[in-house]
Amino acid sequence: MKIKVLIVDDSALIRSVMSEIINSQWDMEVVGVAPDPIVARDLIKLTNPDVLTLDVEMPKMDGLDFLEKLMRLRPMPVVMVSSLTENGSEITMRALELGAVDFVTKPKLSIQSGMREYTDLIAEKIRTASRAKVKPRSLIPGVHGLEGPLAPIRNPLTSSEKLIIIGASTGGTEAIKEFLMQMPSDCPGILITQHMPEGFTRSFANRLDKLCKISVKEAEGDERILPGHAYIAPGHSHLLLARSGANYITKLDQGPPVNRHRPSVDVLFRSAAISAGKNAVGVILTGMGKDGAAGMLEMRNAGAYNFAQDESSCVVFGMPREAIAIGATHEVGPLQELPGRMMTYFAAHSSRALRV
Repeated sequence: MKIKVLIVDDSALIRSVMSEIINSQWDMEVVGVAPDPIVARDLIKLTNPDVLTLDVEMPKMDGLDFLEKLMRLRPMPVVMVSSLTENGSEITMRALELGAVDFVTKPKLSIQSGMREYTDLIAEKIRTASRAKVKPRSLIPGVHGLEGPLAPIRNPLTSSEKLIIIGASTGGTEAIKEFLMQMPSDCPGILITQHMPEGFTRSFANRLDKLCKISVKEAEGDERILPGHAYIAPGHSHLLLARSGANYITKLDQGPPVNRHRPSVDVLFRSAAISAGKNAVGVILTGMGKDGAAGMLEMRNAGAYNFAQDESSCVVFGMPREAIAIGATHEVGPLQELPGRMMTYFAAHSSRALRV
């Protein structure tokens, strides 16, 4: 059974190129194209697609307005098609909050040749989206009808040596947000790799910084890692943990992709194994593929304590499943429980240290 895709875009050229890319794949087909959300609404009823690709800026109804209504009335996997601009990245972050599974960016120059270069990426995103668990709008944390963000938990640590190292991919922007919103302002320093292209990680960090009690920023490299601060890998570089005297610092590396990703979770986790050992706590969240599994096992072998998000709360249970399968994790649990469990571990570890 082929994946049925509906394309919604006001550009006839984009609709044509996207159709060509999708129909060239053995396991998917375009069941309809729409120039605007009004036409799309009727085609959804008619074709019952498995995945929708949705342009952000369209006539008659804004892409975000349509997405919000869709996720409330007829939840389904949506891949946003975004322009690589500051405004485009802000809108894309909002789309992910509203329930879109993932996004692809339109090439800046020749659209036709550029989109064809994106064939593998677009096909992979659609395959992943078709397997994603999409929650109804009313069940997305922080959305009307719920009690809002969870209250931050207390930090039981007195040591500033501890570090939290997080990796995620598909579905990770919202998972990371929910995780960080529970972090107290004096929590251990946090390093994060989220698979995301250049131009979007800064908007992601800025949005989190406004929502969380901790400070969140895009990592710049060679900065001291401080408690109550989170550093997100920029889309153009791997993020690594390093030592400088008694301090932990960030390092950026523009080496080749690892597991087809730059930034790569494996690169971050391996650097944490080398530089922090038992002072690190690893967290692997929702995402497609296996990036992070091998690096998390290295962290465990170096003395780190590791957590994985469980299948029921993941958008895509790929990366956590791979880490669990090779024995890299100590605990597996729902996303909303992981921060509390982690702080319980810190408290027990801290109390043991005090007794010694």
